[in-house]
Amino acid sequence: MIAPDFPKNERERLAQINRYKLLDTLPESDFDNITSLVATICEVPISLITLLDSDRNFLKSHHGIDIQESPRNISFCGHAILQDDIFIVEDAREDIRFKDNPLVAGVNAIFYAGVPLITKEGLALGTLCIYDHVPRKLTETQKKALITIAKQVLNLFDLRLNNRLLAESKQELTDRNNELGRFASHVSHDLKSPLANIMSLTTFLKEDEANTFSEESIEYISFIEESAESLKDYIDGILIHYKANELLNADKEYATLNSVFEEVQRIHLLNDKQLKFSDYTDSVFIVKAAVTQVLINLVDNALKYNNKPNPEVILGFSENKNNYTFTVKDNGNGIAEAQQDQVFKLFNNNNQVDVKGKKGTGIGLFTVKNLVEKLGGTITLKSELNIGSIFTFSIAK
Repeated sequence: MIAPDFPKNERERLAQINRYKLLDTLPESDFDNITSLVATICEVPISLITLLDSDRNFLKSHHGIDIQESPRNISFCGHAILQDDIFIVEDAREDIRFKDNPLVAGVNAIFYAGVPLITKEGLALGTLCIYDHVPRKLTETQKKALITIAKQVLNLFDLRLNNRLLAESKQELTDRNNELGRFASHVSHDLKSPLANIMSLTTFLKEDEANTFSEESIEYISFIEESAESLKDYIDGILIHYKANELLNADKEYATLNSVFEEVQRIHLLNDKQLKFSDYTDSVFIVKAAVTQVLINLVDNALKYNNKPNPEVILGFSENKNNYTFTVKDNGNGIAEAQQDQVFKLFNNNNQVDVKGKKGTGIGLFTVKNLVEKLGGTITLKSELNIGSIFTFSIAK
């Protein structure tokens, strides 16, 4: 018997095998189906997908034989990975390299054919191979099929690797987003206290100490107050955004629409003339907290940008077999057609000012769109200047 040599790129080859993380993994139907198919095509009892580790031949899939690995120094596959093409031993008993190999006597491995699984980097990971208990020859069709299917094995390796790397990247991104959310929440909370002190101090100075300051100083104090209020709005927006994402972790539940709409009305302290909706007694199966937050944000937006003496918001609802659809209609300032495509972008406020004369943060509607899409839905806007806006969002049932 002649033991197989090691490839010149053995170190790189082993590193690539470890990168695929296929060693010592459980059987998988995708690979087992291939070895079963190959055995049928080539009319042999044994078909394997192997990976050559540093000192063993690991069988990722084994059709017709019940072993998971064998020593590398007696493996036929160790010889096969040194080739660029299909490696065939028609009768191992007559081949000096194998005639006294333990596999010949132990499992009656007489015939062998193996195609090296060579990556695009030129690294032979293992083989797609077959054994028979008698000497034989392969037809040209069988050889071609074995070579072609070996390429599909490599494609499966790559697909499995890419899926794993994608899952790892997705998890890493999720972890980083969660960390960023915790950081933003922590910083926002820590900023609110000193910010509240600044706002209280500026109010005190303007109301109780105004006589001690010049007109110019009062203007500076007012500027500080306005800046603090603007910063507070941004901090509140950031907190709402990250808390809104947490709402998506809640399970769906049955809730009456009246209870959802009344919750929005209660939070905004609105009467029946300011917030109108029909009497909906039917239940819907939704993530109640998330849907309620979307409506709260949309109603808040409708009221903030409404200079009418009698602001009015109307909530609507409809459904079909696939979706629930909600509408939020107001008689507010409206949004110019040229700006409507931008309203859902983060930090975009279209230079609009609210009823207090302050510019918006551009966080609220971004949060709304983010929530709706994660609920499996879409949101649209129709608006006319000085007439009002209609936000319509649908979510999957």
